[in-house]
Formats: sequence, C-alpha cells, structure tokens
Amino acid sequence: MTGRIHKYQFSWFDWFCLWYPPGWLIIFNRHWQHYYDDPDGWKWWEYWLFLIPGGFYLALLMRWVRLGFRSPKSQDRKFDPDYQQAFVNEVIGQIVTSYFQAELESIENLPIDGSLIVAINHAGMCFPWDFLALAYLLNQHQGWQIEPLAHLALFNHPWMLWWFPPDWANVLGAIPANTSSLEVALKNQRIVLYAPEGVRGPGKGWNQRYQLQKFDPSFIRLSQRYQIPILPIICLGSENLHPFAFNMPKVAHKLQLPVFPVSGLMIWFGLFPSMGVWAAKTHLRYYMEPILDFSTKKFPLSTSQAYRQAQKLRSHLQVKIDKIKEEGRGGLGRHGDAENDL
Repeated sequence: MTGRIHKYQFSWFDWFCLWYPPGWLIIFNRHWQHYYDDPDGWKWWEYWLFLIPGGFYLALLMRWVRLGFRSPKSQDRKFDPDYQQAFVNEVIGQIVTSYFQAELESIENLPIDGSLIVAINHAGMCFPWDFLALAYLLNQHQGWQIEPLAHLALFNHPWMLWWFPPDWANVLGAIPANTSSLEVALKNQRIVLYAPEGVRGPGKGWNQRYQLQKFDPSFIRLSQRYQIPILPIICLGSENLHPFAFNMPKVAHKLQLPVFPVSGLMIWFGLFPSMGVWAAKTHLRYYMEPILDFSTKKFPLSTSQAYRQAQKLRSHLQVKIDKIKEEGRGGLGRHGDAENDL
C-alpha cells in the first residue's frame, strides 16, 4: 500500500455516515484515500453533497468538470492482501458487527486450512453484503484471505468507475465471474467465494425468495480437476437486504448490470444514488455444511455428471433451508419473528 501507513480510525463523520444510509459510499472512498493516492477521487466538499437529496448529481458534475470532462483513470493496481485485510478489519468489520450482526453457525464443519471453493446461496438484489459479511467472518474465525467471484460490472461498468476508485475491485481481490478466471484462482490454490446460482440467485425476485435456482456445474468439475474441496454454506437473512424487490432483467441487460431491482426503496435511491452500497438491516446467519470432496473420483466427471452433482447439492441445500425456516432459526429467528424476516 502507498500513502499513509497508520491504521484508519473511524471519526465522528464516519460513524455518522454508517448510520445515515447515503454515507456508506463515503466511508468506502475515504478509507481508500487513506491508503492510496487518488488524485481523481472524490473531494471532501463533494462528499457533503452526497448527504442531501439530489446532491450526488451535483457532486458528480463537479467532479467531471474538475477532471477535465473525462472519467477517472485506472492506475492498474493489482490484488493487495494488506489492503484487503485493512478494509475488512477497519470498514467491513464495523458494518458486519454493528449493523448486520452476522454470525457463523455449525462451525465444527469448518476445515482448519487449505484451498477451498466456498459455495453459498447468493441473494438480496443489492450490493453483495452476503458475500462481504461471510468473507469477514471467515477471516476473523479462520484467518482466511477470501477472494470472491464478482460480476464483471463491478470491474468495468461506467457507474462503478464513478462510485469507486477504478482499481478498487482488483485491489480487494475480487475475481471476474467467468470460468477462466475461476480456473486460474483454483490453480493457484486460493480460497474462492463462489455463488453456484450466478446472477439467477439475486435476480429471482422477492416472490421466489429462498428458492434456490439452478446451479452452474463448472465449480464441480474444477473442484475435481484441481483437487480442491467444496465448503457449502447456507445464508439466511440475505433476501431482506433489499426486501419486496422485483427484478427487471431487460432493463438490467440494457444497462449492462447483473440485476435491476424495483421496489419502494428505488425512490430513495433516485434521490441518493450513493445508497447503492447500502442495504436494509437484517441479521445474516451462515450455516456450514460438511465438506464435499470430489478428488477421490477415479475418472473425470463428464458435463452431465457434474450437472447432476450440482443439482443434487442444490436440492440438498434447499431441504436444509426449508428445515431451518420451519424451525424458526433463520434470519431474525433468535431476535424476532422468523417468518417476517424470511
């Protein structure tokens, strides 16, 4: 990391931003600017505009003019494990513990060490807080450095270049969500956080919440090829990150986004675009399943065999989700009415 080397400390302004939804994006950028020189980044007077209705648009115009009518430039920065650790400890930790109150369950199923494919049901139709919260918990509990597979929009979409520093996703260790990038990561024996449903998970909408969608089988074959076990994890509470939302896939495709949610909250997003990284308060619970190991198979799995194994895992996890819901332990289960949360 370049720039300052001392630990980032939450100021009164950061705490205010944490409890004021339009301010989360400010925290992300302020933390980056603490460790990296960012001449194209947001300035303090522009941050204040994030906090008033419609002010983000004026801040965006001011920044665009300030940069000479161009987009922010990439510095071609690569994955920085030190910055990932700082971001996890100093920002994500505050949000996960103070806001989402996320917890790991069935931790006896966690392996001690080694490379893994961590497979999780992905939902919420918002910024991937179910991924980030799990990465934080596994880092704190096991000391793991997690590299999540992320939609390509997080790397190169024009909106993202203005929200975040251009290299932000790369520096934090995100892996582009395609088979070749996943294969490279597994070849290097990393711990990869993977959503077998892909965008079908968050894109299914509120009316299908907690109904797992078809699993992509590629992670099964790659698990066998590189002899890396799979750790299945069930997340409950994630569907409430953006409640009562419905996806508009045609609009999402036109805008080159993974999903385009529509709900009553979109009025507030229109007034405060910086709320794009915010999510509704929900309790995230992660249930660890026993490790799956395909390395003992004598022959490589065919495409059809991998597909059947993937859907078998999906059916197994669906049964577990339904059972946890019935028992009232998911989401807000310990703190309120589970049915309302789910």
